[in-house]
Parts: sequence; C-alpha cells; structure tokens
Amino acid sequence: MKDTRRTRVVLAALLVVALTMITIDHRGGDDSPLRGLRGIGAAVFGPVERASASVVRPVGDTLEAIGDAPGQQRRADRLQRENQRLREQLRAMRLDEDKSAQLERLLGTAGMGGYKVLAAQVISAGQGFEDTVTIDAGSRSGVKRDMTVLSAEGLVGRVTRVGPATATVLLATDQTSSIGARLEGSKEIGIVQGGGRRGLGGQSETPLRFQLLDAAAPIHVGQRIVTLGSQGQRPYVPGVPIGVVERVERSTGGLTRTAYVRPFVRFTRLDVVAVVVAPPKKDPRDAVLPPRPKPTATPSASPSSSPSARPSRSPRGGTPETRPSGSRSPSTEPNAGD
Repeated sequence: MKDTRRTRVVLAALLVVALTMITIDHRGGDDSPLRGLRGIGAAVFGPVERASASVVRPVGDTLEAIGDAPGQQRRADRLQRENQRLREQLRAMRLDEDKSAQLERLLGTAGMGGYKVLAAQVISAGQGFEDTVTIDAGSRSGVKRDMTVLSAEGLVGRVTRVGPATATVLLATDQTSSIGARLEGSKEIGIVQGGGRRGLGGQSETPLRFQLLDAAAPIHVGQRIVTLGSQGQRPYVPGVPIGVVERVERSTGGLTRTAYVRPFVRFTRLDVVAVVVAPPKKDPRDAVLPPRPKPTATPSASPSSSPSARPSRSPRGGTPETRPSGSRSPSTEPNAGD
C-alpha cells in the first residue's frame, strides 16, 4: 500500500471516528447509544481475543518466570540456609542438654566420694598401640601427671602426659594398666589389669582381669570392685567403682586367683569426664558404688499346683477329696492299741 495523501486522510478520518465513538460510549455508560455495537464487537472479537490470550499467556508466564528465576533461587538459598541454621541450633541444644545431664551425674558421683574434680571433655582417641584418649584440660587448668580420671559411671584411667591445654589419659583397659583394687563387702584386695583393645568391642573378651592376692579368698559372679587407692593418692584415689565380676577362674594350686570383670564405664562412648585434682579426706569405701538392681518378683505358685494339696480318690469311688500331703487315709491309720 503506497503512502499517499489520500491514504493518510482516510487513516486520520478513521482515527477521529474511533476516538469520537470511544468518547460517546464512555460518557454514556450503561445507557450509551453504542451499547449495541459494543455487544456486536464483543461477540465478533471475543473468540479471537480468547484464542490469542491462550497462546500469548503461557509465553508471557514463561518469560516472567525466566525473568524472576534469579530471585526465586536466592529465596530458596536463603530458606535452605535458615533451615540449616535451625537444625544446627536444635542439634546444639540437644548436645548441651546431654552434656548437662552427664555433668550433673558426674558431679553427683564426685560428691558421694568426696573428690574435688575438674570437668573435661574427651576430644580425641589415641591412634597408637595404647588405649588412650585426649581431654581438653591441661596444666593451665591444674591438671598434673598421675591424676585419677573418672566418669559418672566409674573409673576411666589416669593422666600420663600433660600439655598447656590438653592431657593424655591412659585408659584402665590398656594392657600396661595395673590398678590396686578390692572386693565389695569382703574387702579382699587384688590387682586389676587391662586386656587391651580386643576387650572393648567383642562379646567373648572381657576388658579387665582381677587377680586376688589370696587364692583361697571367696569371690563370686556379681561382686563389684572399687579402687584400693595408691600411696599418696596418686595415680588412683580410693573408692572409685571399677566393674562387676562376670567370670571366675578356678584356682589350680596357684598363688593368686583370677576373675574377669565387666567395667561400669563404656570406654567406646566417653564424652564428659572429670580429673580428680584433690583426693577425698577419707576413704569412701563402697559409698560411690551404684545401687544394686532390685530382683524381679517371681509369680507365686497356685494352690492347685502345690505338692501339699493333691486330689485323691475316695475309697468308695466317690468324688475326689483333697488331703494335705503326709496325712493318711482312715483305712491305713494304725489302731491306737498297735
């Protein structure tokens, strides 16, 4: 179509007519004289508008989503970081609660024994041939070599090396560990020796051995053992629970007698421990031992199953009757004159 003067005049006239009709329709509102034309236009162009919208709208939504994608990713990253932070806070709260409970039990144990202790946390385990752990307390905190280390359950070991901020603890399970101990109740003394790493994980191995100095002294399964105490209270203070006798070897004429002991402490789960920085004023003896578990009640036998009450047949074939055991029937009782 050529751009001539006539064409421009026609377009201008059409534009003027369109603007005039729009103005009249807008001012007329619902009573507009062009309401009929508006309906006809909607009927004619409505389907075309809907078809074009169905094609254009998805494209527009896609373009809008593409344009907003960086913002959505930033929001997702922010929410993920927030969730991670909340999870870490919850984990820290649970750990703090657990450590608080361990520390409370540990202080209770120290209080019963009269030990002055310094709380510490196990931060690493030894990688060599020795059974050792490293704690986060050293000489700056007052820790010295050959101090007793315990947990809420009982004896852990003794300090062997000390640095400014950390210390190394030789566990009671180490093969070189030798601890003076005594039996609960009988007070018989002996030596507890470690069995090494083999005894920590296997069920057939027991980590500790207890050798009684008196081979004839009585010892039985279930007896508990505590530390005897060392000269000058180092490296071991008295009265710290060690473990429970699980098996006793029969003496074959030797000078000592050996028992195998299950320790109170779970050495593979050490966390909060305490270093005894001052010994008790007196030997606590068995005061630090945990209470013995109550025996489970056994159901009593019913009267019908008791041997003292059994049914017997009447001599005349009547109904059964019950007589206490040991009683005699009238036919078998001796006469008074016999």
